Amino acid sequence: MRTTLVLILASLFVCCAEAPDTPADQLAREQAFEESMRGTVLDGHFTLVRLDADSSATEGGEAARLRSERYEIEKVVKRTADIWTFHARIQFGDTDVTLPVPVKLTWADDTPVVSVTDLGLPGLGSYTARVLFYGDSYAGTWSGGTHGGSMFGRLERSQ
Repeated sequence: MRTTLVLILASLFVCCAEAPDTPADQLAREQAFEESMRGTVLDGHFTLVRLDADSSATEGGEAARLRSERYEIEKVVKRTADIWTFHARIQFGDTDVTLPVPVKLTWADDTPVVSVTDLGLPGLGSYTARVLFYGDSYAGTWSGGTHGGSMFGRLERSQ
């Protein structure tokens, strides 16, 4: 009886374990992401908090404020193994600028994650951010200079 149970459990594990991704799987995932971002608008919000010198939110200081943000993505293009360029119009507060933004893009299983660290953007300053995309949503954290916060929203895809 014990041997039978062990064999059944082992069979279930082997049958249900996911096969490792192949290069073709990853290529298909990247192509699907590239296509899905073409003509997409990221419409959402970000929180704004004042940061201390150690990049932690100031206690008892400026309260987090929710503000609107909008990123119109013309296209994304893979440049190297993990560097992609987002061709985007960036709108938040009084800012409205269109430029190519080079980012590091890695994958957490089937989820693309954008990482930038101290990325200088012409006329905007330097930013650090981690943003993930899943389904029709995006979410992440950001910091730049003396401020930072969270960001989140929906992806609106062109028809």
